[in-house]
Amino acid sequence: MQLVIISGRSGSGKSIALQALEDLGYYAIDNLPAMLLASLVDELRDQGEQSRLAVSIDARNLPGALEKLPRLLTELHQRDIHFQIVYLTTDARILLERYSATRRRHPLTRHSDLTLEEAISKEENTLSAVRDLADLTIDTSRMTAHDLRSRITDQVALHKSDKLTITFESFGYKRGVPLDADLVFDVRCLPNPYWDPMLRESTGRDSDVQAFLNDYPIVKAMGDDIHAWISRWLPAYQSSQRSYMTIAIGCTGGQHRSVYTVEQLAQRMADNGIETHIRHRELGLTYSTTTGAKMADSSTAQ
Repeated sequence: MQLVIISGRSGSGKSIALQALEDLGYYAIDNLPAMLLASLVDELRDQGEQSRLAVSIDARNLPGALEKLPRLLTELHQRDIHFQIVYLTTDARILLERYSATRRRHPLTRHSDLTLEEAISKEENTLSAVRDLADLTIDTSRMTAHDLRSRITDQVALHKSDKLTITFESFGYKRGVPLDADLVFDVRCLPNPYWDPMLRESTGRDSDVQAFLNDYPIVKAMGDDIHAWISRWLPAYQSSQRSYMTIAIGCTGGQHRSVYTVEQLAQRMADNGIETHIRHRELGLTYSTTTGAKMADSSTAQ
């Protein structure tokens, strides 16, 4: 049986993720009471090894139910039931904007006197136990709905449990560090193509920017050092039963240096047989190093 547990902050895209898995043949259930998880697994497991189940377990659960989830998951693990926990998060300021724009009520405000801001903060604390158990955390703050569906398809539905998947993500510090990053490297010390008027509108994926950066030995040295560090410690992460890792590379605007470095590192890791994905946050692009298929859309994950 394949079991995927979707959790995360309200408004971060849980419904989109669950629908994506349902479209791929998963039996999907939204807002499952945590104490019913084991019974549901037992019911469906008799249908064969190919049974696929996706459930959403979040702050709408009964009081105290989420605190019992770690014990329930330990019992499933002891019964050799493979599961993935996917946690979706979004910057609190963006959640405030989303709820204000749609005029939807936050689940924790329906039966309390909490303000929207207080409810968002309380929900994050309530979900801390689930967040700490997550195999994969996805920051949907600036992610499109199509991009989220694609990540769920590539990194969750098609993921092999015995392999580590690395996502290299470029970003601009002026818009904040990605919330889902496991490791962060700062390349703002490298020469900046932005100051060349001829390169200002290009990106680190363009040959003219790549040629510019290739002329500086410090750029290669930085890339070699980051690659060496990742290669040195990757076996340790793999031995800890880790399935996913997001490595974020940041520069000032997330357009030139970080994009270039991500492209270089991702290709080197892919050449070493590591399943690798690329996300350029500020460019709105996500793709695999093997297919290069871009995924971008104008709608925002809700």
